[in-house]
Amino acid sequence: MSGLRERQKAQRRQAISQAAVQLFELQGFQNTTIEQIASQAGVSAPTVFKYFGSKQEILLEMLQEADERALRDTRRLIPDIEDPVDTLCHLEKLLTGYSLEVLPASLWRELLPLILSGGDTGLPQRYRVMNDALRGAIADLLLDLQKAGKLRADLDVDLTAFLLNDYSHLQLLRLVSQDKPDIESHSLQVRRVTTLLFHGMRI
Repeated sequence: MSGLRERQKAQRRQAISQAAVQLFELQGFQNTTIEQIASQAGVSAPTVFKYFGSKQEILLEMLQEADERALRDTRRLIPDIEDPVDTLCHLEKLLTGYSLEVLPASLWRELLPLILSGGDTGLPQRYRVMNDALRGAIADLLLDLQKAGKLRADLDVDLTAFLLNDYSHLQLLRLVSQDKPDIESHSLQVRRVTTLLFHGMRI
């Protein structure tokens, strides 16, 4: 019986998330209320608050799950990838791809300026906490590559993770600003810069 209840809770949580994204895309994140999300999902507003503390939390949970999935999928491939550039380009490709799976480009166009420039939505502060965790996970991945002898021993993995994460946000903003996001050109540009970072400035 408890298994059925857990499945029902998971289904309700997913229904709320899907309803929220539909409304965010249709009328914008800032213009969407919890009451509208509840109506779209066929539940009450208190039910939405039972599962999510705010509409920001709905977004952040989806993004966190996408980030964690990208990191897991990349880590599984590390033993089979020799060049760290390939590993990091693969990670960035998954981070971008999974982010666009859970939130459409049109919604990212609204959210990224809010996230990057601040404001009173509460989103920048909460996103920053989540992004700090992502940057730490990227640093851990770099550390594993370093221990495997694929990166030089004196590499500052925290600074490198910061640079890669910061650059990834900039490229995502450029990508979603296009009417039709060109994933192939985006991936090529990321590879060029990542290659420069790891190989292009060596003596």
